[in-house]
Amino acid sequence: MAPESHKRSAGIHGSRLGLESRTAFRRAAGELLEQLSEGAGRLVIDLSGTRQVDSAGLGALMLIQRKAAERRLSVSLRGANEELRFLLVLTKLDDLFELESGAS
Repeated sequence: MAPESHKRSAGIHGSRLGLESRTAFRRAAGELLEQLSEGAGRLVIDLSGTRQVDSAGLGALMLIQRKAAERRLSVSLRGANEELRFLLVLTKLDDLFELESGAS
């Protein structure tokens, strides 16, 4: 597990990650990624209050994961509900993210 100085957390504001919220989410998560040293850290995305993720939201998560991978960083999804976990498995994206249960 990364020390606290090598970890940044982003939460989703509102109960939905989708078309209307993806731009703000990508911007905030991207800024947090920039604060991490390349190759030494992880971004934790807290989804515990998120009830729904649509295809635009899934695309935003994939973009953030790709940006993190380019910098040799990992992305953890904390508190993802069963629907999102199923969607990640269904789309074969479950291996791209570390999944944590519960909220911090």
